[in-house]
Amino acid sequence: MTDQAVAPTASFLTQEAFDRLTAELVHLSGDGRSEIAKRIEAAREEGDLKENGGYHAAKEEQGKMEARIRQLTQLLENSKVGETPKDDGIVEPGMLVTVEMFGDEETFLLGHREIKDSSGLEVFSEQSPLGKAINGHKAGDTVSYQTPAGKTVKATVLKALPYTG
Repeated sequence: MTDQAVAPTASFLTQEAFDRLTAELVHLSGDGRSEIAKRIEAAREEGDLKENGGYHAAKEEQGKMEARIRQLTQLLENSKVGETPKDDGIVEPGMLVTVEMFGDEETFLLGHREIKDSSGLEVFSEQSPLGKAINGHKAGDTVSYQTPAGKTVKATVLKALPYTG
């Protein structure tokens, strides 16, 4: 058995989300790193590191910040930005999709979860069980997918329109 690196698939991001995440990455990589380094240095100067709560808290925050920097870098490098899909009714990332599940209609944008903003628009990842199940389908298609809890759910695609912001 061999380990092979799997190339991450491109995620759909709106231009607004791409710009917001780029600004966050720039801040974390620049000022954010400088600020945390100063706090670590100040806490280090307080003395014994074994019992220095401020030092340990700053180091933990630094680790979380570095993980977020890696996450943002990978996402931004592997994203499709604002490319509006064709209006052909076929579900794909970047589409505003309406499905019927459990007798209720639900409308959401199929794209990366980082798109979520103050608009209140629900966003489902194309990597989610529902996103994977409906991707490539069109209005009238009924699909089944397995939830993380193991339950099988049926969803009927009612419509798919390009997201225009």
